Amino acid sequence: MADGVLAASPVQNSFVRSPFSHPFLFANFSVAAVVLPYWSAASTQYLRRSCVTMASTHCNSSPACSFFVPQSSPKPSQQPSLLVFSGGTAFNCVAEELKKVTTRVAHVLPVSDDGGSTAEIVRVVGGPAVGDIRSRCLRLSDESTSEAIAVRRLLGHRLPLDASDAKSEWYRIVEGEHFLWNGVSRPYGETIRAFLAYFQNEILRRTSDSFCFSNGSIGNFFFAGARLFFQSLDAAIFLFSRVSQIPTESLVLPVISTNDRLTLGCELWDGEIIRGQNEISHPTTGFVQTVNKVYLQIFPEANASVLEQLSTVDCIVYSMGSLFTSISPSLVLLLNGSHDRETTGLSASGFVTAITDALNRTYGDPHKCLRNFPSDYINALLVPKDGQIPVDVECLVAQGIFRVIMVDSINDPKVGTVFDPNSLINALINLIYHSVEEAMANFNSSES
Repeated sequence: MADGVLAASPVQNSFVRSPFSHPFLFANFSVAAVVLPYWSAASTQYLRRSCVTMASTHCNSSPACSFFVPQSSPKPSQQPSLLVFSGGTAFNCVAEELKKVTTRVAHVLPVSDDGGSTAEIVRVVGGPAVGDIRSRCLRLSDESTSEAIAVRRLLGHRLPLDASDAKSEWYRIVEGEHFLWNGVSRPYGETIRAFLAYFQNEILRRTSDSFCFSNGSIGNFFFAGARLFFQSLDAAIFLFSRVSQIPTESLVLPVISTNDRLTLGCELWDGEIIRGQNEISHPTTGFVQTVNKVYLQIFPEANASVLEQLSTVDCIVYSMGSLFTSISPSLVLLLNGSHDRETTGLSASGFVTAITDALNRTYGDPHKCLRNFPSDYINALLVPKDGQIPVDVECLVAQGIFRVIMVDSINDPKVGTVFDPNSLINALINLIYHSVEEAMANFNSSES
């Protein structure tokens, strides 16, 4: 543990190598931490006009969420800008609501999730996992016209579970004979079909590997075809963003820009090594054992576009996702509404310690370790009501974190307690507003 990091108990499973060492904002199903390094004048004016009340920022405040009411549709340049680190699923419901408030959001996602149909793509044609990126792109896609809805429906479609039925439906889609093409104009249709056909050609070239289309995502196949054609993940994201008409100021960025396959590994307490994110988070053996260490076996370079965005946005958010496999490898840490295999027994301060250790690179080359305090990375926690993660306020205060804000939650039948999306967005916007006001007050005081 790095010097100055305080917690209720030692965190055993915080071995994560990270190329970043920068303060970020942290948000999650269970706890959300926030860092606000920069505010633009236009964003300040927009927030000043639009925020009606502010959430309390004292750690023992009564549970309440602020109300954010945009009085008009501001120009993108006047909207607050955010960078969100998240996994591919947990933040999606918030992303759809967030775009109603601001489209100036950079979504940073991992490229190591090897579950679902992504696993079959990676197995046969290699390359980074694109499922999380495809999922977020779909949530950000345009729905203002009937054609935009048709394109979203097509790219969001999944094939049947039965392998034979899935293959038959796939051929009808590639040949343009499927009803999913209804409502898609000829230019859009020819563009999408070209890359689906290219993907089909690539898997046929690999005669030694029979491809299974079961439960396959058409969006994933389109993405993979574009990446293989351009030999560039960034180019594939650009194409997908334009086809699905994502606003130009909304960015979807892989945390690592690569055309190669990335594999996560973890070490269990008995010394067993497990490879692959899906096997770590969702083991197929049926036997669940606590994870000791999660790691990448290399030190990849961070995506330059992510670093550029970090220096300009108004607010940086650590959002929902698996603590080690989705967040830390992406150099983000997100807490969920309940414990899972990766976070058994952790309290809120334990999550903070894990984040700090990851960003400080506490493990690994001692010459590359930092000595930053938790409060250098996190300055506020957003906690959903009725969440299962213990919020140990005294330990958080000892770590220098004094803002703990309760946010309304909802119960998801699949995962349990999660943030209410609207309440979470309101809390984030009001937190930015409060921090802007605080910074301006401090500036005026120093000037006088």
